[in-house]
Amino acid sequence: MEAQAQGLLETEPLRGRDEDTVASADFSSMLSDEEREELKAELVQLEDEITTLRQVLSAKERHLVEIKQKLGMNLMNELKQNFSKSWHDMQTTTAYKKTHETLSHAGQKATAAFSNVGTAISKKFGDMRSHSIGYSIRHSISMPAMRNSPTFKSFEERVETTVTSLKVFFRRRSYEEAKEE
Repeated sequence: MEAQAQGLLETEPLRGRDEDTVASADFSSMLSDEEREELKAELVQLEDEITTLRQVLSAKERHLVEIKQKLGMNLMNELKQNFSKSWHDMQTTTAYKKTHETLSHAGQKATAAFSNVGTAISKKFGDMRSHSIGYSIRHSISMPAMRNSPTFKSFEERVETTVTSLKVFFRRRSYEEAKEE
């Protein structure tokens, strides 16, 4: 019996055929009547404990619902609280802060660029008005001539510079964020 017990204590993992052998083995023949009765009693006791624990858990869940109802907490309020907490947690993350900062900076750059564009356009229209007294804009300057004018070229260069700056800025920012991850 001691050699057989030692075999049961081996620490080697089971192999394919060993698993099949264990699955088809009848261990009840290895137990004495006394051991079998003890195991049956333990089984009944465990099943009773599990049933009791389920009943206790169910009672506690009902009590939880009652308390929440008394406090005015319902599913919608809980969802709102969870959403608010999740939103707050997200806003405090480093990624969110960096993205917010980047977009703010980009917005400031874009605002400045649009301001420059607006100034250039206003200046161009002012120049066109002063040169075309008595004429409409359509008659005062043709599109090819306007494209070749120093004011239009200056405006075009400012727009290109702004677009290039924004592209470089966003590429650099994406690269830095990818590097940090």
